[in-house]
Amino acid sequence: MMAASELLWTSAQPNASLPHPGTEQYTKLPQFPKGSPLPFRRTIRRRELHQIVPLAETTIYEMEQRGEFPRRFRLTLRCVVWDLEEVEAWIEARKRAARTVKIDVHTGPDVRQRRYRPMR
Repeated sequence: MMAASELLWTSAQPNASLPHPGTEQYTKLPQFPKGSPLPFRRTIRRRELHQIVPLAETTIYEMEQRGEFPRRFRLTLRCVVWDLEEVEAWIEARKRAARTVKIDVHTGPDVRQRRYRPMR
């Protein structure tokens, strides 16, 4: 039978057969959870949203109504939040779209083709 000090000393020694962190065998160890460590997703309120997405209130609201921006939802009657993961995914999608598609800056009519300027 081992003494308590010997048991502590042997259990404190690193075991050479344990896998290294970052390897597939390390993630398969039973003490690590198999999904997100948090049971919830992070939500953000209006002030944090405006720090991330510098758009006007009406612009965000109109984009939500058209389905172009993640929808807000109510936690209580007075607390409206957005899902942070959805907002970050929207930003990444906008980045990818801006890098792949050439956006025409001149979306209005060409004012140089006017024959006259209307008077008020």
